[in-house]
Amino acid sequence: MVSGITPKGELYTTMQERAFDGPAIVRFLKHLLQHIPGKLLVVWDRLPAHRSKVIKDFLRQGGSQRLYLAQLPSYAPELNPDEGVWNYLKRVELRNLCSHNLPELRSELRKAVLRLRRKTAVIQGFIHQVYPGVCV
Repeated sequence: MVSGITPKGELYTTMQERAFDGPAIVRFLKHLLQHIPGKLLVVWDRLPAHRSKVIKDFLRQGGSQRLYLAQLPSYAPELNPDEGVWNYLKRVELRNLCSHNLPELRSELRKAVLRLRRKTAVIQGFIHQVYPGVCV
């Protein structure tokens, strides 16, 4: 699963069976561009897929007109507000969950994401915890 949040408290996600590679990241970026108007700041870590040729080609072919990509230092989860999504899902929404199999876990994760999407103040809190001066 990959996710992104906005200062308005919106949560965007996509889920797939395998690890996210360059093409899957590009699909997610296109999804964001389709649903969020204006310019986008994407803050992300140094996952190799984020620096792949496919991403660079996408940006060169026009993706950079609305996207600005800011890479975090090598290991700095405390600077990534989206880490709050994962911590919240693990420690609140899915706390004490014991799934019997992968399909059940996937289903519970989808339900947890839907519950979190309705909590815009919580999502905004993830941003304010890392970047206190960001306006909503």
